[in-house]
Amino acid sequence: MTHLKNNPINLFDELFNGFPASWGRDSQQSYPTASVNIHETEEAYHLELNAPGRNKEDFLLNVDKGILTISYDRKELPEEKNYKTVRREFTYKSFKRSFTVDEKINADGIQARYENGVLKLLLPKKEEIKSAPTKISIQ
Repeated sequence: MTHLKNNPINLFDELFNGFPASWGRDSQQSYPTASVNIHETEEAYHLELNAPGRNKEDFLLNVDKGILTISYDRKELPEEKNYKTVRREFTYKSFKRSFTVDEKINADGIQARYENGVLKLLLPKKEEIKSAPTKISIQ
């Protein structure tokens, strides 16, 4: 499959096409990306986005026209008057990731939680997708 950088990635297709290195990167080059792991169970896809040091209120997640967008906008911290920062190595850059949510995923049932620096999303499969094919024995 040829990967076009300017198109969101179809989650289901990518699971079966080798996860190219640019998987899930948004077309807006001004945003850095956050690392993502995707796992599949019989019931759902589980997406984990590595984003330590943030607050859950700073994330924006939405599904619009079949596109799941996860973004974080870095907020400027007020300058501390009581001390001067001599060295700053912690960086919290804004980022944006987009994924196509196709007909196999129940978009209304998507759930998210943020724990231990990882934003975790549950993307449940629709009932008809969950059912595994039944093996038929030949008599």
